[in-house]
Amino acid sequence: MDELQMVREAYGEPTPPTLREMTDARAAMFGKPPRTRVRFGWRLKAGVGVVAVGAATAVAIAAVGSGSPAPPGSPAEVDLDKKAVLAAAEKAEGQPTGKYWYSDSFDGQSYVIRAKTGTYAITAASSESFNWTGAKSGMGEAYYNRDLPARPATARDEALWRKAGSPSTFRVRGDGRYITYTTRAPKWRSSGPEVGTNPDGGGQFVGPGPGPATLEDLQKLPTDPAKLAKLFLSPGQGDPSGGNPSGADPSGRNPSGADPSGRNPSGADPSGAGLSGADPSGRRGAGPANSYAQIWRTASVLGGPIPPKVRAGLMRALAAQPGLRAIGRATDPMGRTGVALATDDRAETSYRARDVIIFDQRTGALLSVQHELTKPGGEYAEMKPGFVINYKLDRSSGWTNTKPKPPAELPF
Repeated sequence: MDELQMVREAYGEPTPPTLREMTDARAAMFGKPPRTRVRFGWRLKAGVGVVAVGAATAVAIAAVGSGSPAPPGSPAEVDLDKKAVLAAAEKAEGQPTGKYWYSDSFDGQSYVIRAKTGTYAITAASSESFNWTGAKSGMGEAYYNRDLPARPATARDEALWRKAGSPSTFRVRGDGRYITYTTRAPKWRSSGPEVGTNPDGGGQFVGPGPGPATLEDLQKLPTDPAKLAKLFLSPGQGDPSGGNPSGADPSGRNPSGADPSGRNPSGADPSGAGLSGADPSGRRGAGPANSYAQIWRTASVLGGPIPPKVRAGLMRALAAQPGLRAIGRATDPMGRTGVALATDDRAETSYRARDVIIFDQRTGALLSVQHELTKPGGEYAEMKPGFVINYKLDRSSGWTNTKPKPPAELPF
């Protein structure tokens, strides 16, 4: 869907101009003002037809209007930001398939460092997981993880970190105890109880039920947004056992379930489903009963190889949920910009925050789910609104016809 088509659907075709309007337009073009003028120029839609300046003018005129509140259902009430999310969903319909599904994701937690030379923030407790799974059983599967180095969160934080002497270790308080993170980057691990390879595996993915789903199961999912909302986003959906398999911290400060020991920091699902879908709302076992849980549940499903039309339908279903609103463009911790949906903010001890999900507008791919500060306070009193408290980011995922390997380069 291109921009012109989006605007046509939102605003309809322009009304043909009247003879008087065409006369006024010609006079204005040649510097001769008409003898009489309609307040705020020509009729709203007619002006677009006369000067033929394209879709952007139609949006601008509709947004300005006459200064009066727009009646319900009028073009001025159309949420073009949400339309951008729907356009991204349409792009998701055209993504290719292959023999092996892979997912490369990482998470992070922000900490505030109060140095004598100036307060700055770092991203730590960060790990990356890389997984691939064959489309069918017997095609194999592999999963790897590595800790990521602690680093300043933004360019401004980096400048303040350098001013503080560029320390290579950071001692911070987390999970009720002090933890030290370093700027060292360990290598990928592919052995141990949480990570490894299984040449006989494959063909098992995250589905709507309590157990794994086959690719055939996923192919049978509905594409209708209403049906997908009932299947994945209604109260009680998610973990039917009533437990909390993701290991999420119910405080909401570490939704990825990251283990600071580095033993299994990502909480990665070895099926290759990518984002864990952990709910930071703290409602253990409740499933997507609120917008926070709906975002994380959607991220979990989109992290797997669901068919393109199902993917698009679920994105549309999420965009239609009453507890979510479009916020236009947003940037993830890798600096990638996309279109985003956000929950309302809520109180978190001494500050307020919200959850944001970001999609690539060009491809419809999931970019990130992040917990953002909306009202500073407490440990984040010196941070500004928009500060990312923690996140789970999809570096890349998709189908390939050859067995993929984890990237050697760091994601930042």
